This record gives sequence, C-alpha cells and structure tokens, in this order.
Amino acid sequence: MVARITFPKSLQEALNYNEHKVKKGVAECIAERNFLLPVSAMNFYHKLHWFEERNALNERASTRTLHVSLNFHPSEKPDYNKLIDIGNDYMEGIGFADQPYLIYCHHDAGHPHIHILSTLIREDGTRIYTNNIGRDRSEPARKQIEEKYKLIRAQSELKPQVPERTENLVYGKAETKRSIANALKQVLTVYKYTSLAELNAVLKGYGAMADRGNRDSFTWRKGGLLYRMLDAHGNPKGVPIKASTIAGKPTLKYLERQFEKNAINRDVLKVSLQHTIDHALKQHPKNIDKLIELLQMQKITTVLRQNAGGRIYGITFIDHRYRSVFNGSDIHKVYSIAGLYKQIAAKHPQTTGTKSQSNNIDQPGILDDLLRAEPEFNPTPQRLKKKKKKRNQ
Repeated sequence: MVARITFPKSLQEALNYNEHKVKKGVAECIAERNFLLPVSAMNFYHKLHWFEERNALNERASTRTLHVSLNFHPSEKPDYNKLIDIGNDYMEGIGFADQPYLIYCHHDAGHPHIHILSTLIREDGTRIYTNNIGRDRSEPARKQIEEKYKLIRAQSELKPQVPERTENLVYGKAETKRSIANALKQVLTVYKYTSLAELNAVLKGYGAMADRGNRDSFTWRKGGLLYRMLDAHGNPKGVPIKASTIAGKPTLKYLERQFEKNAINRDVLKVSLQHTIDHALKQHPKNIDKLIELLQMQKITTVLRQNAGGRIYGITFIDHRYRSVFNGSDIHKVYSIAGLYKQIAAKHPQTTGTKSQSNNIDQPGILDDLLRAEPEFNPTPQRLKKKKKKRNQ
C-alpha cells in the first residue's frame, strides 16, 4: 500500500475533485466519520458546510485541509467494508480518529485506491501538528495496516536516480536497427510511461520514435509498430524498423503490458513531480522558456506538444530523477499549457512567453488538453522546435 498526504489550499477544490468523480460515476463516497448525518443523507453542500464550519474555528491557520490517497496493488481487490476499515485504521494511526472525514473509493485507475478528505482543525479550534507527519505517523500506520490486512508492501520512499545514457542517435553513424535497440534498452524498462505519446516524449530525446502509422495504414490495422530514427529537427528519417525484428520484440502488445504495469503507484511519482513544478513556479519565471530552464536544472525535461501545423496544444514533463512521464493536464489542469500560461501571466502579465510562442498557441487544442484528451501525435522537444523556427526565418 502506498500512502500519499497533501494539504490543499482550497477545501472546496479538494471536495469538488472527489465529488466530480462521483458525479461522473467513477467514484463513490463510501463512508464518513464524525459528521452529523450519514453519507446517504448528505449532498455536496452538507459536506462543504460541515468542513467550512470546522475550519472557521481557526482563521489564522494557512493550511487547514488534509487529503490522503491510499493505493493498493492491482492484484488486491478489497471490498468496501475492508476499505472502510483500512481508512479508519489509517486515520487513527496518524492522529485523526476524532476529526470529521470522508472516504471515497475511486475506480478510474489501474489499481484500487481510496481518497480521504479531512480537516486539520480540532473541535476546540487548535490545529493538528503535521510537521514530519509522513515519516513519524503515516509510515508506521502504513506498515501496521499492511501487516494487519496482509497487503502487498510498498517501497517506503522513492530514491531519485538519473539513469546513464548514451549520445543521441545520429542517422548513418551506425546501423539503424542496432542504434534503435540500444536506445530502447535505456528507456523501455526504465521509464514509467503509460501511453505511446509519453514513450515518444522520452524516445525523442534519444533521436528515435515509435510509430503506428496513420489509421488507414496496414501497420495500424494489423496492430503493428515501427521504430524510426529522427533527424536534427525531430523528423523521421531512413527506413523504419519493424518492432518484431528488434531484440526483445518491443511490439505494441509488449508496450501495452508496460502501460498497465507502469500505472501502478503512479500517484507517488505524480506528487513528486507536482512539488518540483510548484517550486519552480514560486521562483516567478517570466515566461515558459524560463520555467523550462528551471525545471531542466532539476533534471526534468519539458516537451511542448504540437499539431501538424506547428501549433502548441499541450505540454509533457519527463522527470529523469524518478524516470516518469506525465502530460501536464494529467497532473492537474493548472499544469496544462493553458494553466501554466495563466499562472505565469498572473505574475508577469506582459511577459507570459516569447512573442512567437504566444502567437503559436492552439486554443482549441488547449481546450482538448484541459479536458485531458490524448491526441495522437509525435511530440517535439522545445530545443528542437526552436531550431526548426530558425531554419524557416
């Protein structure tokens, strides 16, 4: 079991997050503790009012909300009663047994997980001390629960390791198949990608890409996959190589198994990346280019996603520390390309991005990104995009 604790600034936003999932039919509020009404008798406003009344007892506290996610291995199928017992035991273990809290079961991931929403403000108006809560209270509680309920144990902490890599592939410098195979060896079992687009975001940095072809192609219809080398501008070059002929047979079926495997415990990686992006934003970058530079210093590569016309509609982050890949909108809408521009503009309204970037934003594409649509496309790293522009000037 993996436990993640966050302290949202907005109680209403955290409640909205869970209730919206309920409304979409991909979550259920399965239990409450220390509320005046049972779950079955409460609507959104009952829950919000109860939390707001408690938080109003301490206006001085800057952080008053607790949001926990407890994530289980995909092979584990705990029923609602067991999930409620685990949630209650965990909240007792971290010192929140007397607090009002709600337990939600979410069904929109490849593994079972619950979210628990609570308040840090006690009935007498004092705030619960949360410094080192992860190390001092959450970790012991997690281990006890794993032992009590015979759950698959989770790694207690992530250890960032930046993998060693070879130079980018250069077409004609070495035999194509061998070069692609070497790049795949460094990526396929190392990075945590959950889609072909995410995988290509990483492979692009090595000068390669995986290609299903267009929807009308023979390769697409037969579920095939090709690998290609790229030129200096990120465009395919040379003869494509069939996946089935490469050592290890990294076919589409193989990748789909990797997608499912990599989805396990993804929340842990997401939270780490989110914190790093937040830290970079707190340095008030004047534009997207500066944000990209700040993230690069933290071993995070940023890829601006473009359509065939060169319009920017999305952003992808490659975290080389934990070897994970996330589209910005998959973290949260505020980390989509539209969300980031909005945050930067709030601090620097006249210098959101370069003039060329500002004129090159695809507004319909941004809307799709906010709605978490995952279009098929080959991402172009920011550094390659700039080189291409210089050539056209």
